[in-house]
Amino acid sequence: MSRTYAVRTFGCQMNEHDSERIAGLLEADGLVPASDPSSADVVVLNTCCIRENADN
Repeated sequence: MSRTYAVRTFGCQMNEHDSERIAGLLEADGLVPASDPSSADVVVLNTCCIRENADN
């Protein structure tokens, strides 16, 4: 059984791009996307601390 991951993205389009790159790196290491994020082995929260709106 493969390890699973979930990526949750908050913020701007650059954060979306970064999340896609993170997902690609995780998949290159053999992980697969989780069907349910609450059961994922690895959870990545990608947010931005530069813009207050993304943080809220």
